[in-house]
Amino acid sequence: MLHLQVFTDGSVNTKLKVGYGAYFVVSGLNVSIDSLKDTVKVKRFVQTSSTKLELQTLLWALGETVALANRSDMVLTVYTDSQNIISLPGRRDRLEQSNYFSSKNKRLNNYELYQEFYRLTSRLNCGFVKVVGHQASSKKDKIDRLFGLVDQASRRALREDFCVRRGGVNVSGNVLNIEKTLLCK
Repeated sequence: MLHLQVFTDGSVNTKLKVGYGAYFVVSGLNVSIDSLKDTVKVKRFVQTSSTKLELQTLLWALGETVALANRSDMVLTVYTDSQNIISLPGRRDRLEQSNYFSSKNKRLNNYELYQEFYRLTSRLNCGFVKVVGHQASSKKDKIDRLFGLVDQASRRALREDFCVRRGGVNVSGNVLNIEKTLLCK
């Protein structure tokens, strides 16, 4: 049986609704972190939010992992800091029974992504582990340091996109020195 660990994260500019998701897959946790830096895949998503981006990134990562591995005897462990993703398996019955409507009879945001999540994960032997994101280096264990690779890659891609493609200029064309200072460092 093939056991794989999948690490996913995303970073979004909520004003521009642009984000970057990052993931990598390893078959064992006893691998050098430096050797994994070049294996992190990054993808740009538009018209997104933080919750939506985390789901989009996970679905992209799982889809590619399943396609590349091309095996049915696979066990996946997904590491994420997204509480929404961690809670989705336990919410399935309730969401499907309500046809993805809220108690106020409003269609849930991202319901199509939830449906795709359930379609995909129902075919997989897949577990989810919550990672505490953005903690002090002294408190990080091996999993946290591995997760840091996707965290850093997604944040770096967003920062570089904002600084290079937009030159630190906001949508109306005015230079935002504070945003530029924060995002371009």
